[in-house]
Amino acid sequence: MLAKSLVIFICVGLISGFAFGVYLIDVKNTSQLVFVDGPSISIVTEKFDFKKNEEIKIRIVNSGTTPLTFSDSSYGLRITGLSGILMYSPISSQVTSQLEPGDEIEFLWDQIKDDGDVALEGLYKISAKGTDEQGNKVEKSTTVTIWK
Repeated sequence: MLAKSLVIFICVGLISGFAFGVYLIDVKNTSQLVFVDGPSISIVTEKFDFKKNEEIKIRIVNSGTTPLTFSDSSYGLRITGLSGILMYSPISSQVTSQLEPGDEIEFLWDQIKDDGDVALEGLYKISAKGTDEQGNKVEKSTTVTIWK
């Protein structure tokens, strides 16, 4: 016969495990590309976890119904640490760039930072920022993890 406290602890463990699993499914939403009505931008990577020195393919997609304008040829792409320190931004010219609805641009990051060092293991935030026809800022970000 099982002790009453053991049965209570097992039930609490099962219920909390189920609740945590449901929470993770909602939080860890893997759909990066969702088309919406109005201005929208999406950042799409092949996966979320990368090995050290693995090339990361980043697609910036205009997932809205209005054209987006960017102040330079890097399409506002920035890769930062979670603390906000800039790690990488593509070399760009001051030419204004534009993405029509449904258009996309692709960048490759070889995990080399702007200072020439190799990126360390950890979480990195990839973001892109542009403006819509009315001058409103449109920004999106996603995170990726680099493992050893």
